[in-house]
Amino acid sequence: MLSEEIKNNKLLEKKRLNALPALERPVTVRLKFRKTGSLQYISHLDLQRTFNRVISRACLPVWYTKGFNPHIKMVFSTPLSIGAQSVCEYLDIKIDREMPCEEIMKRLNAELTDELYVTDAYFPSHDFSEIAGACYDVEIYTQGANEKMAEEIQSVLTTSPVMLTKKTKSGEKEIDIIPLIYSVNTSFDSERSTVKINCVLSASSTEYLNPEMLMTALKQKLGIMSGDAREEWYSIMRTELLRQNMTKFE
Repeated sequence: MLSEEIKNNKLLEKKRLNALPALERPVTVRLKFRKTGSLQYISHLDLQRTFNRVISRACLPVWYTKGFNPHIKMVFSTPLSIGAQSVCEYLDIKIDREMPCEEIMKRLNAELTDELYVTDAYFPSHDFSEIAGACYDVEIYTQGANEKMAEEIQSVLTTSPVMLTKKTKSGEKEIDIIPLIYSVNTSFDSERSTVKINCVLSASSTEYLNPEMLMTALKQKLGIMSGDAREEWYSIMRTELLRQNMTKFE
């Protein structure tokens, strides 16, 4: 009985959507969302599948691609690595009927959770190709964390070369990661007994530095985060995306 009621409500909602004024051509709407908590462990492919289902359930007037396999047109900004959280992820969708951005955001959030939540919806003025950098907050808890360790980490991440193996489309290659670290500032938090790293890393499509590579460098150079995982941990939070001139991307 309940499933039949839900089905009828969906059909009614689709009729309402079809009654909305049609646009002359599909219009791009940009969604800014956060991905935090346990959802830091889902892959980019899983994220795509999730939004595909959520958008369908939200009954949005989205534009579908043409051809034998029509699907919702979705374009994500710079992918987030598994194990990292973010409060500044972006997704572009296209709509073919008039609907206020506020209504789009409201409908999506009704289907989402606090860990995956749309914080803004608007018509974009910049392309994802303009993204050049990303800001991160990294927190490290390990035995012996102190001011000296913070200084040592600062030295490692600012002294070239730090050669690491990076996977590329053409295969693996050795790179010096230091030129891809635009800025870094470390400090010791005595209340939490952790070392905090605030950094800006290259995030362009041609020179993307995964923040996990910073941890790899610290393991190799300082030997930290290479012991018992129950006694050591770190977290990575992406806080902002930047354009070429290091201004905020929107």
